[in-house]
Amino acid sequence: MRFSKTFAAAMFSPALFIVSFAAGQAPAYRLVNEVSLGAPDRWDYVVYDGPQDRVFVAHSDKVTVIDNKTGVVIGHVEGMPGGTHGVAFAAGKGYTDDGKAGVAIVFDLKTLKTIKTIKAELDADGIVFDPASGHILVINGDSGNVTVIDPKTDTVVATVAAGGGLEFGVSGENGKFYVDGAEKGEIVRIDTKTNPADAHWAQKGCLKPHGLAMDRQTMRLFASCANNVMIVVDANNGAQLASLPIGEGTDFAVFDPARKWAFSSNRDGTLSVIAEDNANSFRVLAPVATAYGARTMAIDPKSGRLFLATADYSVDGKAADAPHRYAVKPGSAKLLILVPQP
Repeated sequence: MRFSKTFAAAMFSPALFIVSFAAGQAPAYRLVNEVSLGAPDRWDYVVYDGPQDRVFVAHSDKVTVIDNKTGVVIGHVEGMPGGTHGVAFAAGKGYTDDGKAGVAIVFDLKTLKTIKTIKAELDADGIVFDPASGHILVINGDSGNVTVIDPKTDTVVATVAAGGGLEFGVSGENGKFYVDGAEKGEIVRIDTKTNPADAHWAQKGCLKPHGLAMDRQTMRLFASCANNVMIVVDANNGAQLASLPIGEGTDFAVFDPARKWAFSSNRDGTLSVIAEDNANSFRVLAPVATAYGARTMAIDPKSGRLFLATADYSVDGKAADAPHRYAVKPGSAKLLILVPQP
């Protein structure tokens, strides 16, 4: 799908999505690079590594690494036939997963060669570094627990039961870890010092939370939900403060601390934007048009650059049961790099 070099509020086609809510002016972004990832056509989380200025894309059986400045593919972390999902960094090393095998993979950040395999649980998925504990947290989605790894020894120090299927999580960098309880429509809080799940906060009107982002200054969590809403939650006590409309097919959320915007990347080709005016006031801005399928993303919090993974799609108009069924064009997976405009 083609789209303009400057992004603003736009609709690609009524067949893709309809924005049915009033919204403020859309933020403007410019596409500065479109990096081909090639085959295979499956992708998952996108992660930005600030110290190296590199972007890591979970890309089926490997992780593809891109230089942010040049847009050049530097190399791949390979050897995950069961499919990789998340990426995190600690102690000068990288961590990813093989979800089907239920393991975490340690790799060298310079050579991208694997160093060690660590047993996690089935459906190892999102991976997050927690600065307060210095631990790597592997979110095992279908298994409903979190594997805690000490990167000093690359050994498992705890497995935290969360009580149901999980999606993504975020570190509060304050000794607490927050994770989407997708199965039960809740946010689960984990104490990263002692490793119990110490709170379960049910979220009314949120079906299967997927993305989770945080403003650590105001202690606000932004959870994107499968039923086209983003909820705002007080990370101190789990109180739900707001519920705002977002696009269709959310799979990730990020927060821009400079602009005070929370984003949801959506399969329908939109980037939903929620403005945080203060700790208790939130506004919907008009969506930024991206590309169909761009459901996962990352942000460089310093520059505000956004990174989204997607592919080129074709429409099968002959399908009787789904006249607008979309199919990925083989070998067309790509990374989009967007820069905010003044």
